[in-house]
Order: sequence, then C-alpha cells, then structure tokens
Amino acid sequence: MLRYLDHLEEWLIAFLMGGATLLIFVAVVHRYAAGVPVPVLQDALLKIHLSWAQELCIYMFIWMAKFGAAYGVRTGIHVGVDVLINRLDPGMRRRYILFGLLAGALFTGVVGSLGANYVWAIGHTDQTSADLELPLWIVYLCIPCGSYLMCFRFLQVAVSFIRTGTLPHHDIAHVEGVEEPGAAYPIADDLHPADLGQRGER
Repeated sequence: MLRYLDHLEEWLIAFLMGGATLLIFVAVVHRYAAGVPVPVLQDALLKIHLSWAQELCIYMFIWMAKFGAAYGVRTGIHVGVDVLINRLDPGMRRRYILFGLLAGALFTGVVGSLGANYVWAIGHTDQTSADLELPLWIVYLCIPCGSYLMCFRFLQVAVSFIRTGTLPHHDIAHVEGVEEPGAAYPIADDLHPADLGQRGER
C-alpha cells in the first residue's frame, strides 16, 4: 500500500512540474509569436487566448510544492541544521530527533485541519478563480491534502527511526535507476581503476 502511495506522490509531482514548465513555455512562445507581423499566423495566434496559463501554472506549482514537501520528508532531502544535535550523546540525540519529527507532525496536522476547515467553508460559497473560474475550494484543497500527507510522512519517519535508529538520507550523487559501476566489480580501495581480470580475481 505504501509503495503505491510513494509512486502516486512521485508521479503527481513529476506531472505537475513538467506540465507547469510546458505550459509556461507554450504561453511565452505564443506571446512573442503573436507579435510577429505575419498576417495569417498573427491573426490565428491572436484568436488563441492563453491568459489563463499563468494562473494555472501558479496553482500547479503550489500543488507541486505541497506534495514535494511531503516527498522531502520521506526521502530526507529537506535542509536540516544538525551540527549541535550530532554532538550530543546518543540518548539525548534520539530524544531531540523524535521531538523534532513529532513537532513537525503536529504542526502539519494542525495546518491540514485548519486548511480542511477553510476548504469546507469556502466550498459553500460561489467564489471562483479570476481567469480559470475554478471553484476556489478545488484550488485550496492542496492545503489539507499536502499537509496531511506531510504529517503522515513525519509519523512514518518517526516510527522508522524508533525501530531502526536511522533517518532517511538523500545522496545527491545517486541517480535513480542507474547502477554504480563499482557495484558489479568492487574495487579494493574504490579509488583506482582495475582491469576486468583483476576485478574478477577479487
């Protein structure tokens, strides 16, 4: 079940980021191409209205940021200042880390609840967005959804830390789906190359 949630989270972030980037690219090209004095092309482009593109792009990036924050908690890519905490004795360090994780879960849970209450209230009105004329409750739905997911990720990391004593760590040099050369042919010092014959002997 968690695997499907992880994949859904990743695909949603990728779709929103890619879609928003593509949308802005099309809108910018349309804006400048419509200014080119080519009679047939200019008339055709001026009939296409993309005034809603900026608003949709903003909403897509907001949704992406909310779910991306939850993804960051799961994978450990958020920036953390842990110089002092790492100098504490293991028992005290463990307590501080658990306190931070549970405080994050509490905060995001409160934000999610306040956001859900706001969405419920605004859902009973006729308020719509300026350009797309979307019901605003759909736009603001990212607050409870993203915050509750982030709260769940904080609790997930906390439970994992209690069981294993480790936190998720993101290796910036690792590329998902790409195997490291040293994995198939381990080298003694991992610094100097060796030919296949020497690797096979080891």
